[in-house]
Amino acid sequence: MISRIAIHRETFGDTPRDVFNSSHWQVWAKKYPSGVESLTVQSSRLRVEILPYLGGMLWDAEADGVSLRMKNMFTQPHPVATIQDTYGCFAFHSGLLANGCPSPEDKHPLHGEFPCAPMNRAQLVIHENGTLSVESQYEYVQGFGYHYTAVSSVTFTPDSGRFDIGLAVTNRSTYQRMPLQYMCHMNYAFVPGGTMHDNLDANAFKLRESVPAHVTPTPQWEEINRKILAGEYKADSLEGAEAFDPEIVYFADHLTEKVKDAQFTLTRPDGTAFYTSFATEEFPVATRWILHNPDQSVAAFALPGTSRPEGYLAAQKAGTLIELAPGETRHFTVTTGLLNEEEAQRITL
Repeated sequence: MISRIAIHRETFGDTPRDVFNSSHWQVWAKKYPSGVESLTVQSSRLRVEILPYLGGMLWDAEADGVSLRMKNMFTQPHPVATIQDTYGCFAFHSGLLANGCPSPEDKHPLHGEFPCAPMNRAQLVIHENGTLSVESQYEYVQGFGYHYTAVSSVTFTPDSGRFDIGLAVTNRSTYQRMPLQYMCHMNYAFVPGGTMHDNLDANAFKLRESVPAHVTPTPQWEEINRKILAGEYKADSLEGAEAFDPEIVYFADHLTEKVKDAQFTLTRPDGTAFYTSFATEEFPVATRWILHNPDQSVAAFALPGTSRPEGYLAAQKAGTLIELAPGETRHFTVTTGLLNEEEAQRITL
């Protein structure tokens, strides 16, 4: 039996309000001074804050007392239309009609129209097996344009430091195909000296050599790129990555040719590890994004995507742009979170 609790906008107030409590879960709602609604799910190992009416994004995440989120400049989320105006979250849904950094010829905003979408409704779902989900739905429709619905979800399992981030996209047009580009953009905390592991081929990640519009090269940055290409920096290590400003980005392509289920870890000094896994049939590309400066630091060690995040036209040219037929639905699931030391030792990559 599945129980559903509708989470209306009226649920959220200036003071936290309990929405659901059980032996495994505590869920409460609040509204920030900015007006953004926030729903927090807490278990024995996790505390995850979701913005059910702002793109379904995960604003904050903590596992076993360890923050998963990047260092950022935002004290609260803001009700904005583009992600760079509230770039303080742990994870967001990037896309969906276009994704990534637009080229000068592209017409879409950075990371697409969906990250800050004003979601239409939200609900809490309690499953018979003990898992709990937060779901949000959004309908995108334009006269003389595309029409789709997207359902975002975050699903939690009792006593686990990991959780599933999901998205289902349906083309609601009765006759017109629609483009689809999607990346699950998880902004993990920078780990000084951390090491990254995966079950891909050796040297699967290659340095991005294009320069997007938001990156202003410096002589120091150009020298770092030269050293990476010369093998003096390793794509699987954060040793010396404190110098990565502007950002350094790597891509791993054609993952379906390498492995069915991709797994990635970022090991921390205490033996615990950040973890991400996904089916390569859903996500044939992985991106690694690293940035470190006094205002922002991030080690996004594995960002699953349907294509490289280099914009609509680049995906179209590369043949990685998905087209959804009328009525077609695509489902995406990413498992992520923290492995404790014992769990990390059991995973061989």
